[in-house]
Amino acid sequence: MFIVTEVAPYLHGPAGVHGVLPQAAVALAELGSMADLEPVIVTDVSSIPTERLESGAVLGLFTIGETPWSKYQRQAIEAGVRSGRTDVLAVHSATDSCLGWDYYGRVVGARFDGHPWTTEFAVEVIDADHPATRVLPENWSWRDEVYLFRDLRADARVLLQVAPGQLDMGVEGARIPPCGLPLAWCHEEGDGRVFSTSLGHFPSAWESPLFLAFLAGGLEWILEKPGT
Repeated sequence: MFIVTEVAPYLHGPAGVHGVLPQAAVALAELGSMADLEPVIVTDVSSIPTERLESGAVLGLFTIGETPWSKYQRQAIEAGVRSGRTDVLAVHSATDSCLGWDYYGRVVGARFDGHPWTTEFAVEVIDADHPATRVLPENWSWRDEVYLFRDLRADARVLLQVAPGQLDMGVEGARIPPCGLPLAWCHEEGDGRVFSTSLGHFPSAWESPLFLAFLAGGLEWILEKPGT
């Protein structure tokens, strides 16, 4: 399981920085180990041999900006996802990465389109019949950045969203996109599986047993493919 936390510039300026990245990487590595995967924390994608990607892996992505995957690494990831050799666990700002790579948007399932709010809100479980959401209580209050998304896949299985009426619509940039305010979803791309959540901005998330159990359920889902 490659856990990629490389922060890279956008095409036209600096990328944001998340101080929580080292903590998140350790937590994701522990979840990977619990799932019988070999975790490898990656702060520089050039250190991943293309042949390792070609042989198959889980990609854990907590990235932002133009992650500098090489042409050959991109080809290996694309082929791996389509064939089912590669699955993806995308966390928090991973949807705000690789804007110059069209296929990446299909893989993570949506594109980041702003975050007007950083606040506490009630989480609404849309789909309780999923390994990630079965662990969640009926009433779950959470503090995080609330992302806006564009180009959410039509086949995305939305698992969580912000409960209606939770947000101050008077703040600058506040709006409700056509896809609503999803917080987590999953989908299949070819024979590969992808689990994506925008949660995880604050250190408290990575210290929360409930949040970690939620992510463990997402990892369980991507590893439990039909016929396995």
